[in-house]
Amino acid sequence: MSRYTGPAWKVSRRLGFSTLETGRELAKRNYAPGKPKPDRKKKVTEYGKQLQEKQKVRVMYGVNERQFRRLFVIARNSKEVTGTEFLGILESRLDNVVYRLGLARTRRGARQLVNHGHVLVNGNKVDIPSYLVNPGSKISLKESSKSLKIIQEALQVAPTLVPFVTFDKEKLEGVFVRKPERSELNQEIDESLIVEYYNRLV
Repeated sequence: MSRYTGPAWKVSRRLGFSTLETGRELAKRNYAPGKPKPDRKKKVTEYGKQLQEKQKVRVMYGVNERQFRRLFVIARNSKEVTGTEFLGILESRLDNVVYRLGLARTRRGARQLVNHGHVLVNGNKVDIPSYLVNPGSKISLKESSKSLKIIQEALQVAPTLVPFVTFDKEKLEGVFVRKPERSELNQEIDESLIVEYYNRLV
């Protein structure tokens, strides 16, 4: 399955989950698009719950199915708790780190910045959004990119920084300090369902 590129609000309503992590998509209509407001929720099978959880996280991070499964295998082969490590790996993707630093308003916007060569990792240009950033790495912008309107607008509405990154607004550079702890990530995600989903395929 390819990466979802359609309207973010529409897919959030279909999944019943805020993929932008703002909750705005579901504020007025917390039911699937194209359907009248349901009186009761349809019963979902255990497999259906696992599949939906996988889709929620995959769409939220903007990862295609092949990449998603590859990262899961890396997490499963580590010595850490698989689900927590998996989310930590997703958070260490370059496009996500750029988003967490507030240099883009959405992960999709961060992916474009990286693709277009605006982002530096430890002083070297990296234009691969899926690049996994090592803890301690410095993320900055090309000098010619710092005045871009899209970046300046993002900085004006930047959310509160998460504890595992630091950012210098004067220099427009930040550091991916460490992988996040589970308590620092979205509590609406049940990663154990994703682990169970992929364990079915082994």
